[in-house]
Amino acid sequence: MLVGEAAGRALAELGVRQAFGVVGSGNFHVTNALVSGGARFVAARHEGGAVTMADAYARMSGEVAAVTLHQGCGLTNALTGITEAAKSRTPLLVLAAEATVPGSNFFVDQPGLASAVGASSVRVSSASTALDDVARAYALARDERRTVVVNLPLDVQGLLIDDGVSLRPVGPAAAPVPPPVPVPDVGELAALLAGAERPVLIAGRGARHARAELLALADACGALVATSAVAKGLFHGSPWSLDVSGGFASPLAASLISSADVIVGFGCVLNMWTMRHGRLIGPSARVAQVDLDPDAVGRNRPVDLGVVGDSAAVAAAVTTALGELTPSGPGYRGEEVRERIARELRWRDVPHDDWGGDGRVDPRSLTIALDDLLPAERVVAVDSGNFMGYPSMYLSVPDEFGFCFTQAFQSIGLGLATAIGAALARPDRLPVAALGDGGALMAAAELDTVRRLGLPMVVVVYNDDAYGAEVHHFGSSAPLETVTFPPTDIAAVGAGYGFDGVTVRSIGDLVAVREWLDGPRGRPLLIDAKVAAPQGSWWLEEAFRGH
Repeated sequence: MLVGEAAGRALAELGVRQAFGVVGSGNFHVTNALVSGGARFVAARHEGGAVTMADAYARMSGEVAAVTLHQGCGLTNALTGITEAAKSRTPLLVLAAEATVPGSNFFVDQPGLASAVGASSVRVSSASTALDDVARAYALARDERRTVVVNLPLDVQGLLIDDGVSLRPVGPAAAPVPPPVPVPDVGELAALLAGAERPVLIAGRGARHARAELLALADACGALVATSAVAKGLFHGSPWSLDVSGGFASPLAASLISSADVIVGFGCVLNMWTMRHGRLIGPSARVAQVDLDPDAVGRNRPVDLGVVGDSAAVAAAVTTALGELTPSGPGYRGEEVRERIARELRWRDVPHDDWGGDGRVDPRSLTIALDDLLPAERVVAVDSGNFMGYPSMYLSVPDEFGFCFTQAFQSIGLGLATAIGAALARPDRLPVAALGDGGALMAAAELDTVRRLGLPMVVVVYNDDAYGAEVHHFGSSAPLETVTFPPTDIAAVGAGYGFDGVTVRSIGDLVAVREWLDGPRGRPLLIDAKVAAPQGSWWLEEAFRGH
């Protein structure tokens, strides 16, 4: 067997069940070997889409996913998606063929590119080390939650591998049990929470596995709970949940978080997005941060207490320690707070003046209506742009596997591919892709992938015929011809790819969506929503404070 084939088979044996990619001559054999080893392969229309599909699949499945790429240009086409995955600590293997001869048209410094965007890099350097190399890459992705570029030099891929070489074991499928948290840290955090009158726990990406432990801790100290945007849905169903903290927080959530006297971030870096540039932290509030990565503690703001450890393990240990202390009171959980959360927390319960008319629909009213129409068991993927808060704030999700948010790099154009990867990881749910017109047209080639896979997807395009973030950021006093466009019939574009297309200019037009939902859903649905945008979204104004 050749090295390229052996590498693909070895990765399938190690546990890679899903791969994506665009196949060229350099990744042809490794891709076919993955498939013959038992992995499923999805051919995307662009490498950028392929890597984002793999990123979303890994996030929503908890598995290590893979993407396979041609040498050189295949890797450069995928760099934006690789950057997003690396910044998000997604366990992802990027199997990149590599031209190592400087005179080759395909030659680029592939390890250098990986390093430049924050990804790790492993090179399959010889036939004798090939299986060890791919096992090392897999373990790095799985156990340290890294995006790893696995460089497969063309000349090495073509070598024969020794029949006696066997795959190096990489340990159990689950990540190793984290070491126990130092007792002094547990005691100090427990004492901090025991003395709090208005504690709030905020969970981020690194705490998505710790729902039960965090809710038990919140019960023990009377805390309210919230999440960063990427962990939206984690505390769904709790009467003490404030949903998302930060730019997407509702007025009530923002008020309650900013009034907290103790805030503890679990697997959450407490950055400018989650804390609104620090304005959600009251002047006298004490702040603690729990993270597996020592370098993450205090990275974005000073903290009063840092605890290095797994979020679930720390939460459980602090709950036990609290049992030996006398809390100062019921915490934040008064009956008035409970009633206000039930009555006022959701964005849909916040009154708004409808912008609809003249052939345009208010995006808030549109999204509230869609929230009522679409099945509760859904997985929502949101692209970036001026529109992004409407689906993020107004569409409910059943749990942390109901919302996939590839926004660490803030690139538009990733939302559709995100929805595809999430849909394959969660086939039990209706996939919903929420896009702006700019991102939808940027990624339109992957509409073909949706159709080929037979996904019963709903694609909602918030179409304001512009790059709305720039329109509203620079304002009417600046020339806007470079960021505004003539009307585009995106429903017709979708129909050309095999979608059922619906144009929505008013809430009444959503009757066609109801009919699609009640039908066989044999073709995916694209909703071209002509949205009104008389002003910029306030969460984008908030975001631009950091630019």
